[in-house]
Amino acid sequence: MDEVELVEAMRYGSKNPKDVRKQDDLGRFGLGLKTASFSQCRKLTVISRKGGKLSGAVWNLDVLAGDEWLIGVLNKSDIKKVPWCERLSESGTLVLWEHLDRLTERQTSESRSEILSEKLTLLTHHLSLVFHRFLSGEIGKTRKIAMSVNGHKLVGFDPFCRNNKATQPLPTQSVLVGNHQVSIHPYILPHHSKLSRKEFDFYRSRSDFLSNQGAYVYRSGRLMAWGDWFRLVSKGEATKLARVQIDFPAELDEFWTIDIKKSRAYPPPEVREQLRQIIGRITDQSARVHTGRSRKLFDKDVMPMWTRYVERGAVRYAPNEDHPLFAGFSALLADDERRKFRDILELVGTSIPVEAIYSDYSNVPKDLDTKADVPDATAVMLKLSQLRGIVDPKREMGREQFSRVVRSTRLMEGHDSLLETFIAKDFKVG
Repeated sequence: MDEVELVEAMRYGSKNPKDVRKQDDLGRFGLGLKTASFSQCRKLTVISRKGGKLSGAVWNLDVLAGDEWLIGVLNKSDIKKVPWCERLSESGTLVLWEHLDRLTERQTSESRSEILSEKLTLLTHHLSLVFHRFLSGEIGKTRKIAMSVNGHKLVGFDPFCRNNKATQPLPTQSVLVGNHQVSIHPYILPHHSKLSRKEFDFYRSRSDFLSNQGAYVYRSGRLMAWGDWFRLVSKGEATKLARVQIDFPAELDEFWTIDIKKSRAYPPPEVREQLRQIIGRITDQSARVHTGRSRKLFDKDVMPMWTRYVERGAVRYAPNEDHPLFAGFSALLADDERRKFRDILELVGTSIPVEAIYSDYSNVPKDLDTKADVPDATAVMLKLSQLRGIVDPKREMGREQFSRVVRSTRLMEGHDSLLETFIAKDFKVG
């Protein structure tokens, strides 16, 4: 910006919100730079270079007199004193905040460092989410931008986990509002078992990956609002893995009731109706992904250790007495001991801590994945040998049958190579 353009940009309400803006213009009310700055600091300085010429202006709340708002225009010598001014290229703008009176909330020196660190972490997470499409360079003709906080480069946080092959992108739909298109693109996120530990922790720390379901509304590529179904459906397990990307152009601001902070967006009736239909279709898909892993426990090709009963609309689980492990151990017992063993199995089935399991898997499911542990090979071989002694004491089982029994116990989940090694050594060839 030259000096005239800079002074105009520093003016409150510098542009009529009804004026037609360029497609890549993220502004609307002409208040963003100023209100955002003074929510954090008391002195705002902006230096801009255009055509090799520097211009500077400053707002300082401490020197404003009464109701007379006078902006300070900097001369060349003043501009040279501004920190980081020398980093400007042939064309660019520097925004400098000074006298930050809200950052540490007037805390004691002992707690300021901790508060500052926490706020900077929240800042990096917020920026990496709100501007993730700019950081990745996926917005139309807009070039890929780079952001850093304290020298640390930000990585865009994609709330749709599109780099994971297990993510299911569903067909995009369009809605005409006025004379402009609104694009709606649903996604079904992967079950947590399809994520690596690093991937899961990345998403959980930034956006509460498993519970922040809902629509993600973008205005010209900038995320405006997220994690909301706009009262079309209650948040629950059925939609836990569902996300919907909604894109609308700046021309539709009035239809979306955009506020000055651009932190709220409410869809117009046409979009709400289309979104309602989409939610109905993706609910079952999200539920299938979320519960799909549980269904594997009852695969017909593997004798399950647990039996699922549905009685009068209620669901309960009980140990499957016909499972080779239980049946094999029962066969080793005397009649009286066998009856006692069955009583124990029944008690185990009635005492499953369903609520605690549900709570743990809802909050930190990845922490409960047994395959994250690295087992001791010698101990595993001993367990497998003991297991075969119970389920196949006469050594009559085939390799595949024994493998299915072991897999049904989930003892070797994620460690197939150890099971294959045991079978190769313990079973006779042919």
